[in-house]
Amino acid sequence: MIELSVLLADLRAEGAELDALVAELPEREWARATPAVGWTVAHQVAHLAWTDERALLAATDPVGFAAELAGITERFVDDGAEQGARLEPAELLARWRDSRSKLAEALAGADGKLPWYGPPMSAASMATARIMETWAHGGDVADALGVPRTPTPRLRHVAHIGVRTRDFAYLVRGLPVPDAQFRVELVGPDGVWTWGPTAAEQRVTGPALDFCRLVTQRVHRDDTGLVAVGQDAEVWLGIAQAFAGPPGAGRGRS
Repeated sequence: MIELSVLLADLRAEGAELDALVAELPEREWARATPAVGWTVAHQVAHLAWTDERALLAATDPVGFAAELAGITERFVDDGAEQGARLEPAELLARWRDSRSKLAEALAGADGKLPWYGPPMSAASMATARIMETWAHGGDVADALGVPRTPTPRLRHVAHIGVRTRDFAYLVRGLPVPDAQFRVELVGPDGVWTWGPTAAEQRVTGPALDFCRLVTQRVHRDDTGLVAVGQDAEVWLGIAQAFAGPPGAGRGRS
């Protein structure tokens, strides 16, 4: 198990990498469209600020989070991004910097399970989820700006939560969860990462970057180099979803 201090250091590093992309961005570039339909660079950063604020609320005021959760609407995620995107870029960036800094501090001292839009999570799982979200939305921003990103070992956190949320991807769609165990073998920037028993008949292998893009629904299944062995494994790759909330629409083929 990875220590919380390591996860928080990687969360800060992932945020800093995206921050560097937008810190000196001219105001007009914040309105640039990203691969997410209807979302600009500002929407992407606003979404991260909003979700970091929600995670901070869950870590510091679970009762308040539960009360807010009871009143959410179907478009609560889009509405949060839309409201933040209306801010001046400097104000939005300051808001995101503040929320992600406070969240890291709160998670460092959090104890027990934290409420969320999916199952409750430990502080370590919440930090992992925030790394995943920051990396995914940071990728959208980088793609919009035409800036190539070099995969780092932090990608393993994204892959890990992608594997751990396998059952959730079925449940959120009302589908039966397979009884079979899965073996996942991914080639990351620092070696091969594995999950599950070596003898499992259901298997997924391939580039870690492709897997992470798939489970965050940033690429179509057919545009990856992932190989599935077994019908259950193939079905999973078609519905994989590492984030909480309703089923995502995914991305079309390139």
